[in-house]
Amino acid sequence: MPDDEPQSQPQPHPPQPQPRGPRRTRLYALTDGRTAAPCTVLTMDTTITAAVDADADSGLPTEWRAILAMCSPPDGRAVAEIAARMHIRLTPMTLLLGELADRGLIHHRPPLEGAETTNVHLLMRIRDNLARI
Repeated sequence: MPDDEPQSQPQPHPPQPQPRGPRRTRLYALTDGRTAAPCTVLTMDTTITAAVDADADSGLPTEWRAILAMCSPPDGRAVAEIAARMHIRLTPMTLLLGELADRGLIHHRPPLEGAETTNVHLLMRIRDNLARI
């Protein structure tokens, strides 16, 4: 005869906590809640160059210091590339870089003129660098 006692069901293991990555600052904290551009308006192809060393002011937020380290002179980086490398959407990045420009921490220059973009070797280097990202 079958046993009349209820069969005990195996208890599921409690879910294991997932390890968290490094804590990221919320975007509204980086931009002080701004949604409009500050005094300096930047486009995605504007070239950014650091005006000061990344460790010039240790009181700067980590993200600001990372941008300064990434944009060392003389070459700098495009706004879109900085956003991609920092894993921050383009609009908050333009606001953040505008804040840095207004504080004199970065220099910015407009994208290359049409005559300067006809250099095939330059275009091939840009293509190759974008492929590496």
